[in-house]
Amino acid sequence: MPTIAVLRFPGSNCDDDTRHAFAGVLGARARFVWHTERTLGQADAVVVPGGFSYGDYLRSGALAAHSPVMEAVRAFARRGGLVLGICNGFQILTEAGLLPGALAQNEGLRFACHDVHVRVEADGPFTRAFGKDQVLRLPIAHHEGRYVADEATLERLEGEGRVVLRYVGANGEAAASANPNGSLRAIAGISNETGNVLGMMPHPERALEPLLGSVDGRALLQAVVDAAVVA
Repeated sequence: MPTIAVLRFPGSNCDDDTRHAFAGVLGARARFVWHTERTLGQADAVVVPGGFSYGDYLRSGALAAHSPVMEAVRAFARRGGLVLGICNGFQILTEAGLLPGALAQNEGLRFACHDVHVRVEADGPFTRAFGKDQVLRLPIAHHEGRYVADEATLERLEGEGRVVLRYVGANGEAAASANPNGSLRAIAGISNETGNVLGMMPHPERALEPLLGSVDGRALLQAVVDAAVVA
């Protein structure tokens, strides 16, 4: 089985959930990597989990992006390794320059914590188990989840098929009311140019077991395990 490296920063609060998802539910090996480490050790994929790294001082993810471990993550991504950033992890990946754009405060300046529906819009290593336009129900929990970028970047993401997940209604329809934070173009998740780095605001690790109300996140995390095996 592959080894999944789960990063830990001061203020991470989804690291144990993420480790449980991979090790306890999917049967992979999962190990924590502390933010001061300069190498990832044995790692077939990397997950940057959610939480409030460094208390979200300055901006969400801004301090974590400069942690020593992030240089190892950049090198891992350059070699083609799979890197998944969830919620605060997405924020960290944008601050670290691994993904374009930024995550700003939600419209209305209110913390959002509820289930949302997202539509799968791109094929790749993280979404290979889903059909295009398949709708997933996943939970969110964030205050700075509004994806923003300049118009040229948005056009490039759309044109290159790098918008991986988009907020939609329950039936897959575009609706302003389905956008929980005011993200431009209702973007919920994007990838890098080569597709091996994904940042997403919803929490797939909280949608793996029926007791949690949805198992729609399971196939996405299983794809990380499967791709790591191939690698």
